[in-house]
Amino acid sequence: MNVDSFQSQVAIITGAGQGIGFEIARQLALKGASVLLNDIDETLTSSAVTKIKNQNGSCLGLPGDAGDVSFINKMVDQTINEFGKLDIAIANAGITLFADFFDYTPDSFHKVMQLNLAGSFFLAQSAGKRMKEQGAGGSILFMSSVVGHQAHKNLAAYAVTKAGLEMLAKNLVVELSPYNINVNAIAPGATLTERTLEDKEYTNTWSRITPLGKPATTNDIANAALFLVSPVSRHITGQSLIIDGGWTSVSPSPY
Repeated sequence: MNVDSFQSQVAIITGAGQGIGFEIARQLALKGASVLLNDIDETLTSSAVTKIKNQNGSCLGLPGDAGDVSFINKMVDQTINEFGKLDIAIANAGITLFADFFDYTPDSFHKVMQLNLAGSFFLAQSAGKRMKEQGAGGSILFMSSVVGHQAHKNLAAYAVTKAGLEMLAKNLVVELSPYNINVNAIAPGATLTERTLEDKEYTNTWSRITPLGKPATTNDIANAALFLVSPVSRHITGQSLIIDGGWTSVSPSPY
């Protein structure tokens, strides 16, 4: 088996109704994996699953809050009930709540922490328990960001979660390696998605300040994600891979 084949593998990916998460789920399914696709938006979940099935991918949708621990456990249980096992867990769900540091509210802070950090932590815990019981190893992937490495205005709370996820990946090496489970993170930079393209200046702005001359596509990010959860990467663990066209090397502000 290589990075181009996920035959007989089973994966969960959260926050995958559109954007980066959807493209990762789509590529996994088209390369042979059975995928449980989650998004909090029921319509997006249904639409994403239909698109993948129309391309002959094996995909099950489960809408719900990926920051809720009881729902996370339900998601893992349903994956195993449907597909018989779990090999890959990708904690992609997250929210970005922009605000000036001096005006940031406790409610916004707790929402960002609960989904981005707690949701990822407890998905790794629930999936890791099942992988440990199965005895065949597995892969866990967190979704970090370039703002976990470089300061970005109005994103203090979000940046805390992303830096925290990279440390979580590193720390879980101690907990998961004895069971042949590797755990890593990817840190995308500016990426063209349905959400970012709502800003009509996004492409031009990030093309101007990205050394490679353009923002990433969802395919660029998915390629890195699939590499890190594939069997060819099982000796890579505790690492964070930045995919940003060189932006963090120079870090010009978009403002």
